[in-house]
Amino acid sequence: MSQKVQCELCPRECIIAPGQSGDCRVRINIDGVLRTVVYGYPCSINMDPVEKKPLFHFLPGTPILSLATIGCNLHCLNCQNWEISQANPEESTASLVSPEQLVAYARQYKSPSIAYTYTDPIAYYEYAYDTSRLARQAGVRNVLVTAAYCNPKPWKHLLEVADAARVDLKGMSDDFYRKFCSGTVGPVQQCLIDAVAMGVHVEVINLIIPTLNDKPDDIRRLARWVRTNLGSDIPLHFSRFFPQYKMQHLPPTPLDTLDLARQIAMEEGLYYVYIGNIRSRQGENTYCPGCHKMLIERQEYVVMTNNLKDGCCPDCGKKIYGVWK
Repeated sequence: MSQKVQCELCPRECIIAPGQSGDCRVRINIDGVLRTVVYGYPCSINMDPVEKKPLFHFLPGTPILSLATIGCNLHCLNCQNWEISQANPEESTASLVSPEQLVAYARQYKSPSIAYTYTDPIAYYEYAYDTSRLARQAGVRNVLVTAAYCNPKPWKHLLEVADAARVDLKGMSDDFYRKFCSGTVGPVQQCLIDAVAMGVHVEVINLIIPTLNDKPDDIRRLARWVRTNLGSDIPLHFSRFFPQYKMQHLPPTPLDTLDLARQIAMEEGLYYVYIGNIRSRQGENTYCPGCHKMLIERQEYVVMTNNLKDGCCPDCGKKIYGVWK
């Protein structure tokens, strides 16, 4: 007799009938056993600058081996990688690449870390976990580029083999998440709190979408939550929206809005606030929160100068949050 199975990976907790898949489309009930169909089958492998993730306080100026499989457990209307995140596995082109091969690639091309990115590592959880475990044994670090829509137990298990988590905090209400991402905000916030508590390096990104989450009160609320729950040291990136996928009716985010967001977040007590997806005279650089010296100068994804000394400001000696070597 065939039976339904329940997935316990993310807050959706899909109940899946035999021969059917869950909401992420990559976990299928095969004869009463829940199986992933994307394990070992990346649809994209690239070498990126770590700044592209974006991570500004984690091994700046280094390359990072980046990969993804098909699938995602959120359905953001503005997704920039919707061709793969919202596709079905049978629609993709993928090659078999084992976790061992990925770690070998990282070492061969002298990449100090691997990023599980582009779609979401929660969708290809088992593949990301096994690769991360092997990478750590080989001295290669692991970065989760994720929306962190995950249940606490599997999330903490994944964090045990992660070195950094760059997490999307898309908005500050369930209403926003339901309308535009088909999710809820509470699990994401808890995942962020858990990552910081477990000592994983964390950076947060918020995509500012005109008319949807760009009001000063929206930005202040988000920045205040980050400071209160994660700490003033946690870097916050405000990213520029561009019209794409199912949000082509909205305009790009004005630079003035991004500048204002950075100003508000710093007023709320965050030390490291950045602007992305657009050139910014100050919003791409790292400054000492103590003496305000410019420590790292960036132009887009390129580190122009790095004045840190053993992870500290060379002038006042303040320790700067991050993983620097």
